[in-house]
Amino acid sequence: MQRRIFNIIVLGIVAALILLRCANRGTASGGEKDTTPPVIVKEVPENFSTNFAADEIKIYFDEYIKLKNIQRQLIVSPPMNPEPEVTPLGTASKYITIRIYDTLQPNTTYAFNFGESIQDNNEGNSFPFYRYVFSTGPTIDSLAVKGVVTDAFERETPELISVLLHEVDSTYNDSIIYKQPPKYIGVTDSLSQFSIENIKEGQYLLTALKEENTNYTYQAKRDKLAYRSAFITVPSDTAYVLKLFQQQPDFKFVRARQLAHGRIGFGYEGDLNAMSVKLLSEVHDSLEFITSKASKTDTLNFWLKPKEIDLDSLKFEVTGPTQIDTVTVRIKNMDSDSLSIKAATSSLKLGEILNFNSNIPLKSVNSDKVKIMDKDSTLLNSILSLDTIDAKNAHLKFNLTEDNNYQITLLPGAFTDFYDVQNDTLTARANTKLLSSYGDIRLNIRNATYPIIVQIVTKNGEVEAEHIAKSSGPIDFVSLTPANYFIRVIFDSNNNGKYDAGHFLNKIQPERVSYAQDLLEVRADWSRIVDFTLED
Repeated sequence: MQRRIFNIIVLGIVAALILLRCANRGTASGGEKDTTPPVIVKEVPENFSTNFAADEIKIYFDEYIKLKNIQRQLIVSPPMNPEPEVTPLGTASKYITIRIYDTLQPNTTYAFNFGESIQDNNEGNSFPFYRYVFSTGPTIDSLAVKGVVTDAFERETPELISVLLHEVDSTYNDSIIYKQPPKYIGVTDSLSQFSIENIKEGQYLLTALKEENTNYTYQAKRDKLAYRSAFITVPSDTAYVLKLFQQQPDFKFVRARQLAHGRIGFGYEGDLNAMSVKLLSEVHDSLEFITSKASKTDTLNFWLKPKEIDLDSLKFEVTGPTQIDTVTVRIKNMDSDSLSIKAATSSLKLGEILNFNSNIPLKSVNSDKVKIMDKDSTLLNSILSLDTIDAKNAHLKFNLTEDNNYQITLLPGAFTDFYDVQNDTLTARANTKLLSSYGDIRLNIRNATYPIIVQIVTKNGEVEAEHIAKSSGPIDFVSLTPANYFIRVIFDSNNNGKYDAGHFLNKIQPERVSYAQDLLEVRADWSRIVDFTLED
């Protein structure tokens, strides 16, 4: 009997040890993860207070919170100047403090929109879209303006676009968006929608800005703008649609200066076609000159021949759309430009021409100075010609066949520049691929208003192919590089063959642009027919 009891005790001890060993293999869970956002327990003064006269606001939470990206997330409407001070910054606290330093406007409803900046300190759970609202008058304004902002040209719309309402009163003028913050501010959400709330009845200019530096005033050189052409009246049930665009800078002559021996540069902003340059100084009749656009800067180059001028300075007249400037350029002893010519690419498709770019305008070309040999060592005939628009460009045309390599030699005298300088011997290579390496698309556009510009664009917005259609009919895109593309259609309303953005002061909206929703898949050695119906 005693032995039986002893055995039972031993077995119990062994079982306990086994259970303890198994338990030690586990890891303590620490409980379930906290997924609950912080909770507001008190607001001083209370949210939606009227006759507000405080200079400090405190918002208390049930746990420690932190503010993330508060500089980007917080929208104060109407804006305050100086801006309010909001804490904590970089530390945790159980309350938010807002200190107001601006003199508040009478009978005005203010709103602090925190976006998604409020998070609990431990897990980062967000307290989304908290708004603290008060009025300096006896009532809270309760009207709202809603809508959506889309990019006028790009397929994707930027995030966090500011939507602005300027009050149309006796002080209003069109330049207000350049100089003065708006009466009310909203911001787009993840779906590019906006809702500006707690505004009062009245008439407003509705705009949207994607700013480089957020100050709610329009900087045309840097910011994207959208605007409603007509003033809006609040209250309104309309859901407004705004098209965001980068405005083409208005023409402005910047300065003129000598850049090299025999070359004077005229810097400008905006459209080069709006500028003309005239030499006013009295010079010898043998003096020749030509102009060309600089390749990388907004500069019009004015080339003089001969380079040697017995004058200390030259006087020019620069004419733009709205003004005429007279400028004097001092002539100094500077180094001359050396002729440099390069092929624009080495990969060609059947039917294309090989372009050459020169840093100095070309006077003439000579096809007899060109030798082209393919991979079978066969000499090919070719035609070298000057570009009829830009004298710095030349075109080499020869018979291309698929899956071939070409060795191109341009002997001295193939190119002669404006100063009668000829090229040294140049060599270039070009190649073609098998036709089966490419894909073809026949595109049928439905419900179009012509003319339109049809583009095949990459996911990054680069144009792979383009066709200008003046009337209905199938559009063939051949020899497309295999990839996934988007179809973009530009409604060329002014029939100038390019996309035109809007202009605020001239009350011009951007041209309409439509994208096909589905990706266009192009495969090698493959042809397909695609239908794209444009919405009304």
